[in-house]
Amino acid sequence: MIKKLYIFSLCFIFLACGSDDQPKPLAYLSLEYPYANYKKTQLESNFSFEYNTLAEFNLEQKSSPRLSYPNMKATLYLNYNSINKNLDSLLNDAYKLPYKHISKAESIPEKIFVNKDKKVYGTLFSVIGNAASQYQFFLTDSVNHFLVGALYFFARPNYDSLYPAAKYLEKDITHLIETLNWE
Repeated sequence: MIKKLYIFSLCFIFLACGSDDQPKPLAYLSLEYPYANYKKTQLESNFSFEYNTLAEFNLEQKSSPRLSYPNMKATLYLNYNSINKNLDSLLNDAYKLPYKHISKAESIPEKIFVNKDKKVYGTLFSVIGNAASQYQFFLTDSVNHFLVGALYFFARPNYDSLYPAAKYLEKDITHLIETLNWE
């Protein structure tokens, strides 16, 4: 009887140890980005700034340079305008642009930049949510120069998965804003 109980126990142990395949939970990549090295632009235009060397600087049009980040599938579009008694119109358009994403955005906090020494004033808009553009900004000296920028990812908007790349690029945008010089 003990022998049968022993054999039954061994069979039970071996049969009970089978593994059932379980579906793996959805997850996002854990991405790490390198330390940013910055380089100054060499433009023949009305402004200059420093940008991350990981970005490819494209200047197809003199007033509309682009910073492409091929590894992140992102592009920072810049657009320069001269102020010709149209500052109110330019500011109005710059404030309207981020709020076009309000239907997809959870919130759009603003960060104000003021550098009286360089005469650079502006606002950085962070679009939180599944919007097409995560960051938009404008910079001006209020007299002659007006620069607008917008960051777009070439991927379906998913704020959770784009968040690490967006935060990394936010530092680059902030550095661009802080190093901007009007010529």
